[in-house]
Amino acid sequence: MKKALLPTLVAFGLFAMVAIGVLIYVTVNSADTSPTADSPDGTATTPSSAVASDSHYLDTADSDAVTVVEFLDFECSACGQFYPYVEAMREHYDGKINYVVRYFPLPNHPHSMEAAIAAEAAAQQGEFEAMYHKLFETQAEWGFADGSQYSVFRDYAADLGLDLEAFDAAIADPATQARVEADFEAGQELGVNSTPSFYVNDELIDTQRVENLPEAIAAALK
Repeated sequence: MKKALLPTLVAFGLFAMVAIGVLIYVTVNSADTSPTADSPDGTATTPSSAVASDSHYLDTADSDAVTVVEFLDFECSACGQFYPYVEAMREHYDGKINYVVRYFPLPNHPHSMEAAIAAEAAAQQGEFEAMYHKLFETQAEWGFADGSQYSVFRDYAADLGLDLEAFDAAIADPATQARVEADFEAGQELGVNSTPSFYVNDELIDTQRVENLPEAIAAALK
């Protein structure tokens, strides 16, 4: 029998972190953080879904299941603090929700784009989730470090048993970064301006009150 989710989250100390202001959201410095985008005829349109056809699913239930989407930055400390919370939530709702991850590398984080590109390069070999875990579990080692961290991420790829020649080719391919940038642009169109940002069935959840997320999922499952 699965444990109740909220006591599990309390055990991680996340509610306490929010209460004392440790969990800080980092916002993107952008002139356009509107939740609408302009259509070709100049009228305002709202994106219909937080999920794209090429989005990465960590958990898949079925097409009618509740879908949770997280826009994240692998270098963001708040995302790193949310990581165990997300993993507990995924375990609790295993088989009941679709869990989708999208890239939102913030420009003021020096290695966030590099990390996202490394994750996307791993995804091209079917190992997105393995790199996702690796990047968050080691965030303190490479986050805000001096110089490029591609060699560090390449070592992670080797640890995961990836084809390094193919990994290097994906890193060098402009299409890999373009895939990351497409997520970022989609997030901006949706109104994302901070990480992590969560959507439940296309509804943005205010997680400054962290329990709003499991409560929103529980309500959607009813």
